[in-house]
Amino acid sequence: MEIHAVAYDHPDAIKLSDQVQAEYTSRFGYDDTTPQRPWHFEPPQGLYLLAYEDGVPVASGGWRAQDADDEGYRRGDAEVKRMYVVPEARGRGLARRILAALEDSARRAGRVRMVLETGIPLTEAIALYRSSGYVPTADFGPYRGHPDSTFFEKAL
Repeated sequence: MEIHAVAYDHPDAIKLSDQVQAEYTSRFGYDDTTPQRPWHFEPPQGLYLLAYEDGVPVASGGWRAQDADDEGYRRGDAEVKRMYVVPEARGRGLARRILAALEDSARRAGRVRMVLETGIPLTEAIALYRSSGYVPTADFGPYRGHPDSTFFEKAL
C-alpha cells in the first residue's frame, strides 16, 4: 500500500467521496452535508490522503484546521473528515495508517487537538478511534445535538 497526499478535488478523491456518501445514505438515509472545499485540505491548514493498492484508490482521509468559533471548536483544532476504506480492503489496518499519518501532519502544522464526528451506527469507526486514543468530547460543528452523531477528541 502507498499513501499519497492529493488535492481534495483529485478525481480519485472524488470517487471515494462519492462511495462514502453512498454508504452514509444506505446506513443513515442521508449523506454528509458538512460544507467542505478543496482549500480546506491544503497544507499547512489541512491535508488529504489516499491509500493505493496496485494503483487503485482503496482508502481516504483528511484533516482541516478549525479554530474557536460558535460551533464548539477550539483554537488549534484539526478536524478529521472523510475517513473511508472500500469494503473489499477493510480489516487490513488501512484506516489506522491513514489516521496516524493525519495526526502526524496536524501535529507538525501546530495543531493541538484532533476532533471528529462520526455516526453512532458506525461501530467499526468508533472502535478504530477509541483504540487509537480518542475519547468522547462535547458536540461541535454542524452535527451538534444530532441523535445519530458522537464526537471524539485526541490531544496531539
